[in-house]
Amino acid sequence: MQLFLISGLSGSGKSVALKTLEDSGFYCVDNLPVELLTDLIDNLQNAGYTRMAVSIDVRSGTSVEQLPTHIAGMKRFGVDVHVLFLDAQTDTLVKRFSETRRAHPLNDGVRTLPECVAYERELLADISELAHHIDTTELGASALRAWVKDFIRLDRARLTLLFQSFGFKHGIPLDADLVFDVRCLPNPHYDPELRPLTGRDAPVIHFLEETPLAQKMFDDVCSFVENWLPSYIADNRSYLTVAIGCTGGQHRSVYLAERLSRHFASQQQVLVRHRELV
Repeated sequence: MQLFLISGLSGSGKSVALKTLEDSGFYCVDNLPVELLTDLIDNLQNAGYTRMAVSIDVRSGTSVEQLPTHIAGMKRFGVDVHVLFLDAQTDTLVKRFSETRRAHPLNDGVRTLPECVAYERELLADISELAHHIDTTELGASALRAWVKDFIRLDRARLTLLFQSFGFKHGIPLDADLVFDVRCLPNPHYDPELRPLTGRDAPVIHFLEETPLAQKMFDDVCSFVENWLPSYIADNRSYLTVAIGCTGGQHRSVYLAERLSRHFASQQQVLVRHRELV
């Protein structure tokens, strides 16, 4: 049995992720109480199902805190369990709830909406530690669907090294494990011919390849990741997200994320994402 667990903050896009898995051939269940998870897996296995996805979050109440124990037990019995955790910045979540006029599941008439989000993060902290993260703050539904499809295609037996470009003016990604600031490099934005392009376009690539500082930055990031990657692997990490940030997330960070992904592709399982280009 292959089981994908979808969890995360309310309003972060879990329903989109679950629907994507359903469209990919998974038997899907939304808002399952944690205590019913083991029985559901047994019943579906007996019925011949081999791929299922379940969304579990704070709608289950405080019992959601028991989920890590259930996950450990299922893994011991041979279930191939993978956890996807969706998150977003608090102000974004508050805005989404305000726009839809939906009540937060932890709303008790006493807590404010930001306080509900903070309490939800606390309840889900242990699950968050076990999961692959996707920060949906700046992510549309179509991009989220594409990222979820990338997630389910991965070889689960290997660590996945994810290089993600972003713009600091839009905030640091919540799903980053390592963050490198490349705003110190010469900025193609100030060249009128390069401004409308991205770090994937040949003129921008040529501009940065002719910049000694950009080459030194690439070498230093490579060296850091190569030196510490064995320690992350030894820690039984399934995913390592390396975020590369420049001012707008269009040129320098995109160029370096692309180049780093190519460099490590021969050694590791690699994904590359560009948050501001989606």
